[in-house]
Amino acid sequence: MKQNFAIIGLGRFGGSLCETLIESGQEVLAIDRDEDRINEYMNIATHAVVANAQDEMTLRSLGLRNFEHVIVAIGEDIQASILVTLMAKEMGVPNVTAKAQDSYHAKVLYKIGADNVVHPERDMGIKVAHNLVSKNILDYLELSDEYSLAEVKVTNRKFFDKSLAQLDFRQRFGLNVVAIRREGHLIISPMADEIVFKDDCLLLIGADEDVERLDEKMS
Repeated sequence: MKQNFAIIGLGRFGGSLCETLIESGQEVLAIDRDEDRINEYMNIATHAVVANAQDEMTLRSLGLRNFEHVIVAIGEDIQASILVTLMAKEMGVPNVTAKAQDSYHAKVLYKIGADNVVHPERDMGIKVAHNLVSKNILDYLELSDEYSLAEVKVTNRKFFDKSLAQLDFRQRFGLNVVAIRREGHLIISPMADEIVFKDDCLLLIGADEDVERLDEKMS
């Protein structure tokens, strides 16, 4: 279903979001005070506007309160990030996602009402680190300080040609298998009798230490 998004800040993070949302068929209003950046996305975003997002009247004139989602992707100007997030929530935007520079910035954003806070640089660092130290963990998404969603490739023959019931990941590792990626196809919520084959990729949710324990067993 088509949704409407407003992205404030067209740096690497905001620009990437804009392109991905447009590719998925969404409507995107892109806002930045840098005219060169706006010109770059003029033919990509649904609408692209040169504007000072720190001015409340400007945001109101752009109809920000009518958007379902607002992403505050402002770069290193923490003060601007906080101000724009606060104004968006005060206008009644139902879903505001803000980019944080560090944990302190994130706490402030949550405190003033941000619905979601993302740490793109930190999260990418975590992904790269896991990919460097493990040949089995293909992707890694931190859900909280203790829990993650991980994609683990099945490379240990002890796991080959057995059903999920036989492997019993929940009992043995404390992990829940939410999907299996196989030859480009995704099996969502696989049944207990689903057979696991060599080179399948398991999407699992669980505690970080349990993901690491499975990774060690898979080697």
